[in-house]
Amino acid sequence: MRDLAKAEDADKREWYLSRFAGFEKDLNGGSPAPVHTLRQEAMQSFAESGFPTSRDEEWRHTNVSALTRIAFHPVLHKASSSPNTADLEPFTFADLKCSQMVFVNGHYSPVLSTSAPLPEGVRATSLARALAEDRELVLTHLGRYTSFREQGFGSLNTAFLQDGAFLFVPENTAVADPIHLLFYSTPGSDPTVSHPRNLIVAGANSEVRVIESYAGTGNRPYLTNSVSEVVAGENASVDHCKIARESASAFHVAALHVVEGRSCRFTSHNLVLGGRLTRNDITTVLNGEGVESTLNGLYLADGKGHVDNHTLIEHVRPNCSSHELYKGVLDGASRGVFRGKILVHQEAQKTDAYQSNQNLLLSREADVTSKPQLEIYADDVKCSHGSTTGRLDPEAIFYLRSRGIGLQDAASLLTRAFAAEVLGRIDIEPVRARLDRLVEAKLRSGR
Repeated sequence: MRDLAKAEDADKREWYLSRFAGFEKDLNGGSPAPVHTLRQEAMQSFAESGFPTSRDEEWRHTNVSALTRIAFHPVLHKASSSPNTADLEPFTFADLKCSQMVFVNGHYSPVLSTSAPLPEGVRATSLARALAEDRELVLTHLGRYTSFREQGFGSLNTAFLQDGAFLFVPENTAVADPIHLLFYSTPGSDPTVSHPRNLIVAGANSEVRVIESYAGTGNRPYLTNSVSEVVAGENASVDHCKIARESASAFHVAALHVVEGRSCRFTSHNLVLGGRLTRNDITTVLNGEGVESTLNGLYLADGKGHVDNHTLIEHVRPNCSSHELYKGVLDGASRGVFRGKILVHQEAQKTDAYQSNQNLLLSREADVTSKPQLEIYADDVKCSHGSTTGRLDPEAIFYLRSRGIGLQDAASLLTRAFAAEVLGRIDIEPVRARLDRLVEAKLRSGR
């Protein structure tokens, strides 16, 4: 049996190695570029490590064999046809004034994108264009923070790096309107995979809000394998909201790596509202004094959906604070995984860190694994964590029913109240209102 697994793993690696060879041929003389050296190193890393398995500690609760058995074809070129604005409307925010960059199967679509006025010096463009026009600036940061070595999905993303979003906000600059990055997948006759790569650089004393949405339609399988790197300079303010609304047949694997400078403020809102299997890896490195970092998350799953959120908050410098709240609502035979670690280095005295994971199970078949962790090497800190998993409170149900509210409506009210604590932390009102409606609709359809 083990020999068979090894043979299958070798076949998977060979499949992507051969796809990479074809990718190199399509570069049209671009292989000598510095970024391609990064691609080759990443492909070599994947050839050595392959995909993670349940024998790997970080993946022991998430079995990706259903994903790795599928021969996904990388989308190396823009499609000859693309969706129209009506197709995208369910995944946009009509009441929100913003710049919207649309990517179809990982490739930037200027026709579907819209721009709001941006302050002088702000760059909001595709990564492919930035590599051509601002190569030195991009290569100063690209791949410097997310380690792809010994990480199969990260290796593949870097190896097939082509396009994504590049956002640059100069120092002392505030971007008033949010920037929406919409990644839309249109599965073809063969299973496809896209590898969006995003780089967000916020200079000292800058301010920016970014919404990162992933969506798709249809009943054919596809894989979105994305990596986002965020660099927040001294006293910068970055608000990042990621929304995963993939189709029920889709696989979604994503990594977000954030490096925070002195006195900066970073907030992450991570929402999972769809997909067959979703894995999020979020790492924040508090690399300067006085940093305030906040991670909020809400994940909803039903049917046989699987959602795995891994977070790492790394306190490197003293006098920093971090706050984390993740909530899950699981119905049907779905499964949730939360594994969050707060790592406090020896130098990081006066750390104030709090982490909480709360899960609500709506059916007897639903299940969740929660493992909050503290790893502390400093002696003057205030750190705590907690985890709770349970079902709807029967006394609260009884109280609502005694006031004339039906059973299903009572359950829906309590579940929405449970989710509202996370949604209420989103400062962009049109986004918060839209997500509240989506959550309500999903909960009602599930019950």
